[in-house]
Amino acid sequence: MKIDSHQHFWKYNTAEYGWINDEMRMLKNDFLPDHLNKELNTIGFDGSVAVQARQSLDETNWLLELAKKNKFIKGVVGWVDLCSPDIQKQLDEFAGHSKSVGVRQVIHDEPDDNYILRSDFINGIRQMERFGLSYDILIFPKHLTNAIKFVKQFPYQIFILDHIAKPFIKDKIFSPWKEDIAKLAKLPNVFCKLSGMTTEANWEQWNPLDIKPYLDIVFKAFGTNRLMIGSDWPVCTLTGRYLQIMGIVIDYIKTLSVSEQSQILGENAEKAYQLKME
Repeated sequence: MKIDSHQHFWKYNTAEYGWINDEMRMLKNDFLPDHLNKELNTIGFDGSVAVQARQSLDETNWLLELAKKNKFIKGVVGWVDLCSPDIQKQLDEFAGHSKSVGVRQVIHDEPDDNYILRSDFINGIRQMERFGLSYDILIFPKHLTNAIKFVKQFPYQIFILDHIAKPFIKDKIFSPWKEDIAKLAKLPNVFCKLSGMTTEANWEQWNPLDIKPYLDIVFKAFGTNRLMIGSDWPVCTLTGRYLQIMGIVIDYIKTLSVSEQSQILGENAEKAYQLKME
């Protein structure tokens, strides 16, 4: 199975998607399963993992309903309030759905750079362990040092780093992101998504050669058995067509063995998210 490990759905409204500014006005539309399924079919992919775009239990339940109705949505990474005293009840309800595979919070938007080390947040992650859910880490390079401290507290919890931690591709800056990625990758329970890279490059003038040095670094750090392809659709459409965005990784791995390509194009997502393939 070939799996797009990172995409979003929404019915656009200004109140709930305030982060979509005028620079991103093309995202001020509805993006729904029928739209994505056409893109997946274009490149011969079998399914996707839907990831939260709002910090809302209503959205989490809506994504689970979409997954129930659309076989190609293999899993949902939803939002629950990990800092809530009611976290166990929320997790009980979320984990009861067959396509619930992980949780995510938008850490890089928190005003406190140390949020990921807060005791209430740590407690929420601790509660997750018994449910077998993964946790998606969404951060900027400045958060990597704390992310390493955070992950070290949970050696048996699966973590998935989104968007290779959003390095400064547009400005061709590598350090200290490069060194910190290598340290994080030494922790064997961390996977990494090859996603969201063109939106960190020059939106109108990016070239696959701009992305390649960053791919070289994460491949060296994580190897082929902990990396997975992801589009970040529809956000990626700010910078190009779906085919172009996914083509960056597909073309990059063409020199790898068939088994290594299979890992990156689907098997690692299956393993990390414990996807149930129908």
